[in-house]
Amino acid sequence: MAPTAAAAAATALPSPSHRHSSAAKSVWLNPKLPSSHPLHHRHKSADLQQRQPEDRSPNVPALVAELSAARTAADLAAAVAPYRPVSGRLLGALLSRLPDPPRGVALLDLLAPDVPPPALLIPYNLLLRSACRAGDLRLASGLLLEMRDRAITPDAFSYSTLLAALTRAGHLDHALTFLPLMDDDAVAPDLILFSNLIHLALRSGDAPRALALFSRLRAAGIRPDLRAYNAAVAAYCRSNLLRDAKRLLLHDMPADGVSPDAETYSPILAALARRGRHLAAVSLFSHMRAVARVRPDLSVFNIALNAYGQLDLAREADRLFWSMRRAGVPPSVVTYNTMLRVYGDAGLFGEAVHLFGLMRGGASDGAVRPNVVTYNTMIAIYGKSLEDEKAGSLVQEMQANGVQPNAVTYSTILSIWVKAGKLDRAAKLFEKLREAGTEIDPVLYQTMVVAYERSGLVSKAKRLLQDLKDPEGVPKETAIKILASAGRLEEAAWLFRRAVSNGEVRDSSVHRAMMDLFAKNRRHRNVVEVFDEMRKLDHLPDSETIATVMNAFGKLKEFDKAAELYKAMREEGCVFSDRVHFQMISLLGAQKNFNALEALVDELSDGPSIDKRELYLVAAGIYERAYRPDKASQIISHIRTSSSLDV
Repeated sequence: MAPTAAAAAATALPSPSHRHSSAAKSVWLNPKLPSSHPLHHRHKSADLQQRQPEDRSPNVPALVAELSAARTAADLAAAVAPYRPVSGRLLGALLSRLPDPPRGVALLDLLAPDVPPPALLIPYNLLLRSACRAGDLRLASGLLLEMRDRAITPDAFSYSTLLAALTRAGHLDHALTFLPLMDDDAVAPDLILFSNLIHLALRSGDAPRALALFSRLRAAGIRPDLRAYNAAVAAYCRSNLLRDAKRLLLHDMPADGVSPDAETYSPILAALARRGRHLAAVSLFSHMRAVARVRPDLSVFNIALNAYGQLDLAREADRLFWSMRRAGVPPSVVTYNTMLRVYGDAGLFGEAVHLFGLMRGGASDGAVRPNVVTYNTMIAIYGKSLEDEKAGSLVQEMQANGVQPNAVTYSTILSIWVKAGKLDRAAKLFEKLREAGTEIDPVLYQTMVVAYERSGLVSKAKRLLQDLKDPEGVPKETAIKILASAGRLEEAAWLFRRAVSNGEVRDSSVHRAMMDLFAKNRRHRNVVEVFDEMRKLDHLPDSETIATVMNAFGKLKEFDKAAELYKAMREEGCVFSDRVHFQMISLLGAQKNFNALEALVDELSDGPSIDKRELYLVAAGIYERAYRPDKASQIISHIRTSSSLDV
């Protein structure tokens, strides 16, 4: 979101149109003062040119003590009366020493007529800082808005103090509300502020917002530091824009003289692992150690161990695991769990049982104890070795050791029993879990549905899915994702519309699941409707979501709406994958709007983050389908003769 005024956060910030009313500023009143003596009485000011004598050398500590003991507006006025009119210097000294911000607001209201407006900037900043330190962010926001109403332009200290406090408290949307005001006041955000906002967006799971902020940081001519680069790399990886993340690592960071660390490599390695590119992950891990001379941290070791396991290099993983302590990185329980999974996938059940025994007995040097993931992994290993009784006894053992089973535990044991032909036992356990009110997640529910279908009990599977239309003990969002993952279009759509009308859908992943389901079933109008509901909640869509919606607009022949969406999302700072750009080019080709197509191709070809060869191939294909072979041949010749095109 990019609000144009602070009123966009009216639910959390003081309303700009009522900041001077007694009702709106009641939150600023000292609760210890009688309501019949409000401290917000504005004294009539005389000519300010006759009000600037020097301070009468007050005893500031004594005056602060007297002001702190004041209980009424009259007491405050009497305490400062001998020094009226005061200077901005004295007012600042008093505000910096008063113990509570509401009392400071009362004093500022009382003495503000004595000081010219330009001299009030420092007193306001002192009071704003005091409010932020006290955690009264509503008051701090109101003070900054009041400064602007009084024609006192907030400076960089004003904005950085408030926005830093908002980001620390996790109020990202409220902090972003003030960025347009900074532009209006010609105050440029600094690197620290941008870094805080980017990290907050990332912690909130809003990777598109983090990338938009990073793009804004670079557009402002600010050189990112290591912390900002690490956040941007992580955001690119979460958005599945892996090539952009690697460009930052291998090109932009060296160009800016920023040396990467293990935190830079970790999200890229994790993204490669998620995509199944384990060989590339191992190669990057080797480059990190041998070429970049970066010491891996614990998370990097865990990713590398998993990659070795996925490549059936269990012995290499074993050597790396036992060398971690020599490298000064003691293995954690996650490391042990990863090695158990590697041993299990390689069929090295003896090694897995031995390592699990070390954990259970606490005999290893680190005394790492099993957790629920450890037990889940071993249960799965026993299932692979067809030892379903041992798997069942392990569930009892973990409960006896104070480790409570979770949905994955039950899902794993259900799958093992179904494969062992013990469907009745699995069904009884599932019903027992439902009756006991155990949290049912999509994996557990889907496991039982698949079990019924594979056993030929299709009617039971359908009845189980039908129950989700009016779920009891299952959150509506979870039920929708279960139905969507099972491909149950009508049931998922009915429950989604019902949940949306009741305001029960807040998670953007639910919207994405429904858009994917509608897209697979060619319900393009419904894709657009779900996207509109998502945008009503101020969710910033990721690149894949935008691609899905633009495809829907194309299928509906609503090319103008697709172009509007493309333009609007770019203006909001969304970072697109090549797929989105190529979709827009294809839609322009379908419209026969070749002038706009050529302009967009020229614009994109100047960018560093797009595959230029693929871009020209897409354009050539469009011209060929439009029966313009001369233009297509010209582009192909350009590709063959140009040495600057890199894939």
